[in-house]
Amino acid sequence: MRVFFTGGSGKAGRHVLPYLVAAGHRVLNFDRVPLNAAGVHDLLGDITDAGQVYSAMNSHAGYDELETGQGARPFDAVVHFAAVPRMMMCPDTETWRVNVVGTYNVLEAAVKMGIRKIIIASSETTYGICFSDGVTDPHSLPLTEDYDIDPMDTYGTTKKVNEVTARSLARRSGADIYALRIGNVVEPHEYATLFPKYFADPGLRRRNAFNYIDARDLGQIVDLCLKKDGLGYQVFNACNSTNGMNLPNAELLARFFPGVPVTEELGPWESLMSNRKAREVLGFVDRHDWRDEVPPDLRP
Repeated sequence: MRVFFTGGSGKAGRHVLPYLVAAGHRVLNFDRVPLNAAGVHDLLGDITDAGQVYSAMNSHAGYDELETGQGARPFDAVVHFAAVPRMMMCPDTETWRVNVVGTYNVLEAAVKMGIRKIIIASSETTYGICFSDGVTDPHSLPLTEDYDIDPMDTYGTTKKVNEVTARSLARRSGADIYALRIGNVVEPHEYATLFPKYFADPGLRRRNAFNYIDARDLGQIVDLCLKKDGLGYQVFNACNSTNGMNLPNAELLARFFPGVPVTEELGPWESLMSNRKAREVLGFVDRHDWRDEVPPDLRP
């Protein structure tokens, strides 16, 4: 597929985008800064400028496409990752402007151009635990896609709003629009630098409900979404199948979430942010479990 990818130069995008290229997709990276990845053309621009988005989405994916003589044409699919990626990077008003207005611009341009497959990056923060002011318990565990998401922070709220916008435009257009509630993204080098700290102080991961998503496995989820047609509007938790912690669920629940209702049977190591839907509907299978990635000498 010819894929228009926003935010491919970010922490997640710089791993997801090469995965898609390796899977055979032709990808154009639309971002404020270049990725400079092999086989990928970078088109610099701003998602908050609707004119730029419309123009970019109807462009060549690289100089070689000039040889066809067919002119620029709309893409087969859009993957939208561009955003202010977390709270407290800039004022809340700017986070709202970039994330909400930018996402609307991308979604509107895509559906009005007749693009039938759109994937957007939502977030684990929509569950209202990660960036909550104060220590907050979830309503129930595991965290599933039908949870009544209720973030109090601006960043998480922008992602909730974007899910509502995506649902509206999917209903209006009939396009497949899948929102990925992306967990805590881990790059390959971070297993050695971060996980020993988490093992030494498990409380550091409470706000993430101990979930993680390997950036390369996120690439697999995006690829599976591109290949899965006919679902209309859907939300998928995008995380690995086990907690990013060396403690079983019985201990994690007793120490960090006592009294929180557990509404589904959980395996001893199963992620408290459930990816069952991604496994059952998309066919996702983890390829990068932390147990295979953290060097043995850095484990407890």
